[in-house]
Amino acid sequence: MRLERISSNKFKIFLTFDDLIERGITENLMLEDLPAMQMEFHEMMLEASDELDIELSGILTVQIYIIQAQGMLIIVTQEDEDYDEDYLEMKVTLSERHSLLFEFDDFEDIIQLSKVMTRLNIDAGSIFYYDDSYYLHLPDHLQEDHIKEDIIALLSEYGNPTLLSPEQLYEYGKVIMSENALLQIRNYFN
Repeated sequence: MRLERISSNKFKIFLTFDDLIERGITENLMLEDLPAMQMEFHEMMLEASDELDIELSGILTVQIYIIQAQGMLIIVTQEDEDYDEDYLEMKVTLSERHSLLFEFDDFEDIIQLSKVMTRLNIDAGSIFYYDDSYYLHLPDHLQEDHIKEDIIALLSEYGNPTLLSPEQLYEYGKVIMSENALLQIRNYFN
């Protein structure tokens, strides 16, 4: 579990898939056993409170993002209202990202990846440049047409999963190639 303080009343928790397995958090648990999930989140909040030296009380807004190939990102915001120290209420929202988004330090890594993705017949994707890194965004439908684990394994060899969202890149990043990026790269650099 990785913790990061964002501001005086906001922090984030990132759990890799290994962290989730270690804690026994599964998709079934999240959807079917609400009391068990509440206990698990309560324990995580206490760990974060201790490690980040944050006094948690009152209302917490908890946003949970399940991110393909990466794990779970939890953003916790403590409301500014004053409450009794023993009072703690969590407002939880859950969303899931089905597309794949990976970060690359060097454009050459994307060129090499595009060559090996040929064997999976993957031509799609968009490439962005943002904050001194390149990003490859693969759309949702690829997971229906291909074996997701193979795609993730290849992406992980050349790049790293990122916590950025595709929406952030579309808004703040520079679009290098908007569609069929892997095919375009093979055509330009073969």
